[in-house]
Amino acid sequence: MNQHNQEIYRTTSARTGKMMAIMLGICLVGGVIFFSMWDYWTSTPAAVVAQMAGAKQTESAAVATGKTITQDLKFIESSDFKIFAFNALPGEEGNNPTINASVGDKIVFNVENAGKSFHAFGVTADEEGFAGIFQSSAIASASNPLKPGMTGSSEFIPSKEGTYYYICTVPGHRAQGMVGEIIVSQAQAGEAPKAAAPTGNHLDFSVNFIESSDFKTFAFNALPGEEGHNPEFKVKSGDEITFSVTNNGKSFHAFGIVSDPENANIVLWNSAIAAASNPIKPGQGGSVTFTAGAPGTYYYICTVPGHALQGMKGSFIVE
Repeated sequence: MNQHNQEIYRTTSARTGKMMAIMLGICLVGGVIFFSMWDYWTSTPAAVVAQMAGAKQTESAAVATGKTITQDLKFIESSDFKIFAFNALPGEEGNNPTINASVGDKIVFNVENAGKSFHAFGVTADEEGFAGIFQSSAIASASNPLKPGMTGSSEFIPSKEGTYYYICTVPGHRAQGMVGEIIVSQAQAGEAPKAAAPTGNHLDFSVNFIESSDFKTFAFNALPGEEGHNPEFKVKSGDEITFSVTNNGKSFHAFGIVSDPENANIVLWNSAIAAASNPIKPGQGGSVTFTAGAPGTYYYICTVPGHALQGMKGSFIVE
């Protein structure tokens, strides 16, 4: 009977060593490529993931009415810590005051933690829960709250009518009573504001791009809670403005004035410095000069996708 002979392939230790060396080389080259592009990976965060995790929201730009409403609020608790509230406990005068405003009004919140627990603040359109906080309204956060005796300020400009809620954003505190209503009505009809003629005035502003050490928070000039964080700029329609920017971070950035901070594709008044496709590298800078347009509330942002969501956004008010 004939038997079929099968060839058996074997390798040597030398050949195995060569293959291992090749695989190790591939891993090393891949690692070098990855870390050499670290600025790219950190400059394009997954904004959708952040939103799913309860990220702050932004209002569309509203035509400013010129009216400012100032509301002082204090976090307080009952002696048994079962009831939380603003200004006064339920049944007492001043409990969770209702704020009435019109679309385009600026509501300024001055908040103090007069209790013994940790608290944080924000405005949301959600009828329950502690997510959906509008960026400009946030003071501290659940992960970095206001300690007893600490204070903070923020603002909120509603862009549409309806009911909003100011709350403590620490989980559970809204359910224990720390919630008040903001009733927003439509502003009186009138002619939409137009850009004024050039005023002859010239203003110079400068900002720096910075990031937190863990790259989770981006900002201008200083991180949240630090002096100089995302400064607000006010100008007159028709003023000539020069913005100078410097990238003091480690990621790539770009600059522009927009009406909607969630849409970095529409930069107003030729105010762009660099772009997401050709950004400013670390250590570099740039400047731009433009004329401020129609009165309203606008935003200066980093136009690299996701960076405004991570905090690189400040108010630019045209009066």
